[in-house]
Amino acid sequence: MMEMSTRLLGALLMLILLFGSLLAPALARGDGSQTLPTLTISVLQFGTAHWELDHIQHFELDRQHGYNLDLRLVANLPASRLAVTSGSVNGAVADLLWAQARYAAGVPYLYVPFSSQIGDIVVADDSQIRTVQDLAGKRIGVAGGPDSKGWILLQQVAASQGLDLNADSSVQFAAPPLLNQALKRKQVDVIVTYWHFAARLRGEGGWRSAFRMADLLHDLDLDANLPVLGYVFADDWAQENAALVDRFARSLAKAKDELAGNPSHWQRLRPLMNNPDDGVFAELRDGFIAGNPADITPDRLADLRRLLILTGANDASVMDESLFYRGAL
Repeated sequence: MMEMSTRLLGALLMLILLFGSLLAPALARGDGSQTLPTLTISVLQFGTAHWELDHIQHFELDRQHGYNLDLRLVANLPASRLAVTSGSVNGAVADLLWAQARYAAGVPYLYVPFSSQIGDIVVADDSQIRTVQDLAGKRIGVAGGPDSKGWILLQQVAASQGLDLNADSSVQFAAPPLLNQALKRKQVDVIVTYWHFAARLRGEGGWRSAFRMADLLHDLDLDANLPVLGYVFADDWAQENAALVDRFARSLAKAKDELAGNPSHWQRLRPLMNNPDDGVFAELRDGFIAGNPADITPDRLADLRRLLILTGANDASVMDESLFYRGAL
C-alpha cells in the first residue's frame, strides 16, 4: 500500500511539473494573452499580405496592441473570400472592386487599407512599347479577366486617347504565371499583370515596366496612392468590434513602418516570398514598401469613389464613406 501511494504521489508530481512547464512560457510573457480578444484573418500562404501579418505575429505586435492575431492560411483567393463571406473568419484581403460588388449586393464590408499597388504593364527590355498609344496592334495578355481593375483603367485611358484596345489589339486573358511564360515565349508582346508578378519578371532581368498603373491613375486625374487593396470585415461585425479593428489597424501601421525602416526584417520573410534570388527579392521588397497606403484624406476618399464609378459602379450605389476605415492609418 505504501509503495502504491508513493507511485501515485510521484505520478502526481510529474503531472504538476509537466503542467508547470507548459504554463511557464505564458507566464513569462506576462502578456495576458489568454484574456485578449482574437482576430482571425484568412490569408494566402504565399500572398503579399502574409508578409506583414507574419511580422505582426513574430514580433507580437498584436499582443502589444491588445489582441491575438490568428491567421488561417489558404491556397487561393476564392477560398479566402469564401472564408470571410461565410463568417468562418473575421477578415480577409480583397480588392476595392470586390468590396464595392458586395456593397452593391447589400452586404457592406468595412475596408481597411492594405496597399496602393495595382499592377504593371510589362514588356521585354528591347520592346518599343512605352506608352498607351504603342499598344495599338499588339498582342496583350491580361491577368484577372475582363473585370480586372488594371485592365479597366487601361481601357479608360486608351479610350480617352482615341484607342479601343479590344478592337485595335489582340487581347487574351490568363492566370498571371501563365502570362509570364507567354511573355517569355514571345506569344504576347505585353502583359497587364499584378505588381508582384511584374516584380519577379523585372528582378530576373530582361524585362521592364512599359508604364505603371500609377501613371494611368494620374492620367485619369486621380491620386496615384489610392489603397486599391484592403482588409475587409463584415460591417455589422466591425461595428460591434470597433475597438478590435482599431487595435489591428494600429499594429498594421507599426508593421509597415518597421518593414519600411529596417531592411533586416525582410530576410526572415524570404521563405514566405518563395526564397527568391537577390534581384527578385529586392524588387518584391521595394514594391511592397512602395505600396504602403497614405492616409485617406477627404480628397483621396473622393478619388476612391470616383475610381469605383470609372470601373463600373453605379453613381447611386457607390460604397458609403463610412466603410473606408480612417481611424488609425
